[in-house]
Amino acid sequence: MAEKPLKRPESVLVVVYTADLDVLLLHRTHPLDFWQSVTGSMRWEEHDPLDTARRELMEETGLVDEGLASCAVSNRFVIRPEWRVRYGPDVTENVEHVYRLRLPGRVPVMLNSDEHTDYLWLPRAEAAAKVWSWTNREAIERFVE
Repeated sequence: MAEKPLKRPESVLVVVYTADLDVLLLHRTHPLDFWQSVTGSMRWEEHDPLDTARRELMEETGLVDEGLASCAVSNRFVIRPEWRVRYGPDVTENVEHVYRLRLPGRVPVMLNSDEHTDYLWLPRAEAAAKVWSWTNREAIERFVE
């Protein structure tokens, strides 16, 4: 079996929410109790984070980009030690580009079962309290309006 290529330390975060300020959260397969918005690493051949955001949105939810907008924010954070093996030996940080997608109302989503086991639509404050990542929490608090 071929080895997986090393991941690029650059990713996207896409906060999906409704006009009523309900936020879509996805439950990761691992670790347990890890809820988040749509996320994903940029592929080495991708040059624009918007392309990655569109791809991840479709792969993780089945939703298409109709109004996906950049929040004009990028976060830098330390990669968790247990995940560093996915990156180059000297890589310790990731840069995350933040996007948002506002929908008229809640819609069903089609999960990628390799990555997620469930989804929830929660009011803004509850969603912000439930997500694991500080960058995800901050994006919900700042950009869901």
